[in-house]
Amino acid sequence: MNKKLLFLIVVSCAALFVAAGIYAKTVPDVIPLQDPAYKEHKKGVVQFSHGKHQKDYAKEYPDLYKNGCGDCHHDKDNKPLSNLKEGDPVQKCIECHKIPSEKPKKKKGENKLTKSEKLKYHAEALHMNCRGCHKAFTKKYKPKKAPTTCAKCHPKKAK
Repeated sequence: MNKKLLFLIVVSCAALFVAAGIYAKTVPDVIPLQDPAYKEHKKGVVQFSHGKHQKDYAKEYPDLYKNGCGDCHHDKDNKPLSNLKEGDPVQKCIECHKIPSEKPKKKKGENKLTKSEKLKYHAEALHMNCRGCHKAFTKKYKPKKAPTTCAKCHPKKAK
């Protein structure tokens, strides 16, 4: 093969790798948890600090981040997707937790919903996942506290 052709092939391949790197999907540091399936958000939209959780907290508290990305991202059987890496496509939570709201308030005399019934509600699934981890953190690292109340995660709505 002549040297000019080989050089052209090498340069072309390098350009493709650079272009792929530029267009590779990166995850933003802050993700507004605002799903269009909701007609309106009754509380302020949570600004989830993905970067802090994925990078900072995972390094500082590795015992709470045993499954990497799988601590939050799971499959249909609730098994952690531990093999994910940044930029991999993931389903939105609403794909499986299809009802865009919290569970209805229980009326007197009604039976409580089972866990699997609650998990059909998008907000319930997110709350269980986030608060469960936050409660485990607070229990293990007292006096440090991770937020578990509405106002700590949901900012006041602008009027």
